[in-house]
Amino acid sequence: METKQFKAESKRLLEMMIHSIYTHKEIFLRELISNASDAIDKLYFKSLTDDKVGLNKEDFAIWLTADKDTRTLKITDNGIGMTEEELENNLGTIANSGSLKFKNENKLDDDNQIIGQFGVGFYSAFMVAKKVTVISKAYGSDKAYKWESEGVDGYTITEADKTSAGTEIILEMLEDTDDEKYTDFLDQYRLKSLVKKYSDYIRFPVKMEMLHSRPVEKSDDDENKEPEYEDYIEVETLNSMTPLWKKNKSELKEEDYKHFYTEKFYDYSEPLRYAHVKNEGNANYNALLYVPSKAPFDFYSKEFEKGLQLYSNGVLIMDKCSDLLPDYFGFVKGLVDSEDLSLNISREMLQHDRQLKVIAKSIEKTINSELKKMLKNDRENYEKFWEAFGLQLKYGIYSDYGMNKEKLQDLLMFTSSKEKKLVTLDEYVTGMREEQKFIYYATGDSIERIEQLPQTELVKDNGFEILYLTDNIDEFAIKTLMKYKDKEFKSVSADDLGLENTEKQEEIKAKEEENADLLKELSEALEGKVAKVILSQRLKTHPVCLTSEGEISLEMEKVLNSMPNGQKITAQRVLEINPEHEIFGKLQTMSTTGDKEKISKYAKLLYSQALLIEGMAIENPVEFSNLICELM
Repeated sequence: METKQFKAESKRLLEMMIHSIYTHKEIFLRELISNASDAIDKLYFKSLTDDKVGLNKEDFAIWLTADKDTRTLKITDNGIGMTEEELENNLGTIANSGSLKFKNENKLDDDNQIIGQFGVGFYSAFMVAKKVTVISKAYGSDKAYKWESEGVDGYTITEADKTSAGTEIILEMLEDTDDEKYTDFLDQYRLKSLVKKYSDYIRFPVKMEMLHSRPVEKSDDDENKEPEYEDYIEVETLNSMTPLWKKNKSELKEEDYKHFYTEKFYDYSEPLRYAHVKNEGNANYNALLYVPSKAPFDFYSKEFEKGLQLYSNGVLIMDKCSDLLPDYFGFVKGLVDSEDLSLNISREMLQHDRQLKVIAKSIEKTINSELKKMLKNDRENYEKFWEAFGLQLKYGIYSDYGMNKEKLQDLLMFTSSKEKKLVTLDEYVTGMREEQKFIYYATGDSIERIEQLPQTELVKDNGFEILYLTDNIDEFAIKTLMKYKDKEFKSVSADDLGLENTEKQEEIKAKEEENADLLKELSEALEGKVAKVILSQRLKTHPVCLTSEGEISLEMEKVLNSMPNGQKITAQRVLEINPEHEIFGKLQTMSTTGDKEKISKYAKLLYSQALLIEGMAIENPVEFSNLICELM
């Protein structure tokens, strides 16, 4: 028997196929089942115009047979089969495929999809098998042929016995090693799980005889005996065949979508929202998109992997295709099925072509639209979504230099000082009074702490709403937005709130001139800690507060300095003193008597007090405690 050499450029190519191209060895089953489906599709297509085929669609099937004793796995189909010449051309020439040629020649529509394109998937069998045997009989042929190979050394083709058209592939599994347990691929439950994972939506049934065990019925005399069990064999169809996403929406109920989600994505909680997309035009694809009700435990960690499942004609190509989701929509779960994507030779990776980007852009628009619909029509669930994933949208505003802020700004929510409930920016602006110039916000660790900030007094006294920002990213996102509907954002700690009374300003200015020496002494006592000490126009009842000048606020200073390897960043701090408070009268008295040392002590005490109000650490707790005791 003559051993023929592969008609590839070199044996190195086959070695690369076996050892390098595929990431996971388990992929071999996906490839062989896809090839079997191709073969059935070809004969099914022929049966539509040739009554001699004698098979209906229901008669076609793919069979798996595992035998641990002989360490063999068989994949059998009743498809179109191969002639001796086709075995030579398709299996003897690496990367040659009859599938794409067949599809192009017959101009097949979506009902006759041929999965395989590259002709290399077959060789993935050598990742798990030491010997591969293919017995095939072409439809209409009187003879069957056997193709055998142990890998790079070549192959043989001989005549064989086979009664009906179709192909049987027999894999003799490699021996187990410390690193690889090839025996696992002979386990019926392992095979079943691989079919469910990769080939669940192959459109012909994948069947296997499954060995089960059941208790033997007892007679009355045997009631006290230990239970006995008997084995029995049952033929199971391992795949679902028809993908949910390819069914008409009119056929499906809400429960169908939710059941699919909990089963497919292993989530015990039902999704807050789903979208079933059938897109035609620049991008042809079907998609199922889900917004989960809870964030995964690792969602905000480096370990979390975003991405949608990617299918090509119902065959799973990637479990998490990150390129289909922008980071700010990374919480979305679901899948995309498209026949238009360019896949590389192993079908495990995408070629980064225009089509992928078109699909990703379309999906992004769909997600954005669905979230806006939920915000408008299902406020309760949107607020649940916001609690779980709002932080991610804020990061989306801030990241990439604000490139995506226009897309995301209408989805943002913040707690309002009025009624302490979440509001959107649109709701805030719509509710603004005619004379209000700015969108006011205040930052802090919690709503309770912000409520007590002295800086909020003036804004509240004017009856204006304040947005409470409690997440570290909030102020960075707001500064990235800068404006919303031509309304500028303004911190309650800003030097110009647009609320100052001209008469009041003149009065404060006169008092500052009158107390210039006192303010100078206070500033000197706090040299290096504050940029200046001023009399406040914003304080009503509180004696003192800290504000800042420039782009870096006190809250941003806290956030930046808390980061790993964060540099020491300091805001330009300004200490504001309430000229109407009795403490200022005390300071004036000390200034009149020339007690500079006491003024210095009061300055340090007031500064520490302002730090505590802001939730910032005081620099010298011992000094602070001693000063309180001394001045009391």
